[in-house]
Amino acid sequence: MIDGVQIVPLKRIPDERGCVSHMLKRTDPHFREFGEIYFSSIYPGVVKAWHWHDRMALNYACIVGNIKLVLHDDREGSKTKGETQVIYLGQKNYVLVTVPARVWNGFANVDVVESIVANCATIPHDPAEIKRADPHANSIPYDWTRKNG
Repeated sequence: MIDGVQIVPLKRIPDERGCVSHMLKRTDPHFREFGEIYFSSIYPGVVKAWHWHDRMALNYACIVGNIKLVLHDDREGSKTKGETQVIYLGQKNYVLVTVPARVWNGFANVDVVESIVANCATIPHDPAEIKRADPHANSIPYDWTRKNG
C-alpha cells in the first residue's frame, strides 16, 4: 500500500424506503479538513487519469457503480516511491479511499452503468496546484487496458 493512503470501510443502511450511504464525518479519526465536495460521473469503459495535487488530499467514495482507482507514488523521499496501487471501490466494495497530496491518481469505470464518484477534498479546487498527465502516454508504469483471463 502507498504510504499515506487510507482505505476505510463505509456503512450503508438499507430499509424498505431506500438506503443511507455514509461517507465522511468531521468526528471520524481520518477526517482532516473540508475544502469542497463534488461528484464526478464516468461512463462505462472510460478512464479519467492522471492527476496530482500539490496540497489537496482527496477522499473518494464511489456511490453508484464500480470503479478501479489507480494510485502511483513518485514523491521524492517517500518510502513507497515507485509503487502503484489498484483499489476497486463502489457498490461491491463500499469504502472511502484517502489519497494524500502529490500522489498520482486516476480511475476507470469497470461497470456496465455510469458510475458516480464523490470526492470530499481538503481544499477548494485551485487550478494552480494540480498537474495532469495523459492516461496512456506518460512516465507512470500502468496500462489501463482491461486484463482478461
